Amino acid sequence: MAQLSILIHPDPRLKKVSTPIIDINERIKKLSSDMLQTMYQASGVGLAAPQVGVLKRLVVMDCSNEEEKKELILINPEIIWFSEENASFEEGCLSIPEIREEITRPKLVRVKFLGLDNTVKEETFEGLWATCIQHEIDHLDGKLFIDYLGSLKRSLITRKMKKLKKNLSRKI
Repeated sequence: MAQLSILIHPDPRLKKVSTPIIDINERIKKLSSDMLQTMYQASGVGLAAPQVGVLKRLVVMDCSNEEEKKELILINPEIIWFSEENASFEEGCLSIPEIREEITRPKLVRVKFLGLDNTVKEETFEGLWATCIQHEIDHLDGKLFIDYLGSLKRSLITRKMKKLKKNLSRKI
């Protein structure tokens, strides 16, 4: 397993729509394993392939606690149902480090996806899991959680990220 580099906003690849995965081969299996390792290393609960520069519809998640560890690998995930009831959650993003904002999304979602074994699955998510899968599917569609904010707040965050990227490039 290899740790991958996580793209930091603004990066044009984060705004592109990802393509579906046609063939679940060894490269996809290795990528999902590397993404899980990268997510854990960065203390995240979800990671989408575009965040590591791969424009494919692949998401890894683990919103469980220490006792119940539950890794999920979702290929070509799509929301097929969402509740009318909403919930707000303070979201963060590995591609927008150190920034957290309250975002409102559907409280429950039902997602259809392929597993690594190439079988079609459906699962209903709630709580942090529901927020996380919606956030990650947004990444697959070229959308960031800050896109839900007003333009002034979004601009401020983007400027902070540009400054962070500049400082990080100086350290290399």
